[in-house]
Amino acid sequence: MKKRIYIYLFFATLILVLFGLVMIYSSSYIWAEYKFNDPYKYVKQQGLFIIIGTFLMIVMSKIDYHIYQKKSWPIFIVCLILLVLVLIPGVGSVRNGSRSWFGIGSFGIQPSEFAKLGLIILTSKYLTNSNKFIKDIRKGVIPILLILLLVFGLIMLQPDFGTGMIIVVSIIAMLYVAGVNMKFFVGLGVIGVIGIVVLILIAPYRMDRITSFLNPWNDPLGTGFQIIQSLYAIGPGGLLGMGFLNSRQKHFYLPEPQTDFIFSIISEEFGIVGILIVSGLFIFILYCGIKTALNCKDSFGKYLAFGMIFQILIQTVMNLMVVVGLIPVTGVTLWLYTKLHSNFPLKIKGFRRFGM
Repeated sequence: MKKRIYIYLFFATLILVLFGLVMIYSSSYIWAEYKFNDPYKYVKQQGLFIIIGTFLMIVMSKIDYHIYQKKSWPIFIVCLILLVLVLIPGVGSVRNGSRSWFGIGSFGIQPSEFAKLGLIILTSKYLTNSNKFIKDIRKGVIPILLILLLVFGLIMLQPDFGTGMIIVVSIIAMLYVAGVNMKFFVGLGVIGVIGIVVLILIAPYRMDRITSFLNPWNDPLGTGFQIIQSLYAIGPGGLLGMGFLNSRQKHFYLPEPQTDFIFSIISEEFGIVGILIVSGLFIFILYCGIKTALNCKDSFGKYLAFGMIFQILIQTVMNLMVVVGLIPVTGVTLWLYTKLHSNFPLKIKGFRRFGM
């Protein structure tokens, strides 16, 4: 069963990666040829990242994940340092209004992506060591929430509200799995809503996104432009779509068609069938991740697997909800992070939320 899960997970990931590469070409070749005189510009970049990612996947599959548990604090501190460095003018690069990138030539690296994984590793270790205190809010929950607040605050200074929310919801989901009292989540939810309202009110561009979300036609050429063009892409797709390479919205209508809104182009070219296939692959990957977590022998491995799979789920759902207009535009891309681990134990058949 263990080997079968990994094989299924590998091939589902491979299909998504290759299909993503094809769709990056389809959604970007017009813009890439216009801007760089090279229709394969973005495909080459993505291909390089696929090679690097494959190499790292192979290397990491040979590493005992308990090393991450032992080195969780150094990993997290490095992530914090990167989050601070990116805020320094001249060190971090500003893209789309956020100072959240390290520019390396034509490439960019977001330290917040490392922080996502670093915080999950640290939280997994914390929950493993503090399992007997986890139902005590003051001793078991507040310490990790303070660390979460620190990371969220640094990311909001960039600012990057979408990534910040992904990290917050992922860690809250891990606390839920660990068995934190449900009443705590109700109170935390109220505080969270108040905090979100405050963050929206103090940043005019966020209020513009809320306004355009409620009625994008109030400003169809401004704040509502992106979601309107996304819906124009999804609408004509029908059952089978308009055909590969036949999207109209990628002709300088839909902003960010190869990143944030690539799902709109998939919908336009492959219709409902394409939507179901892509969504089905993500659901299957999530199933494999949950299965891995449920069958893991030790608590750290369980929390680590759950945290990673929650992060994939939350980011995927947020992107799809943005694309179809269910939530305001957040700048969250449709991405996939999967770690195949040859040493991941798969023997436990059951799972209880409390006392995992």
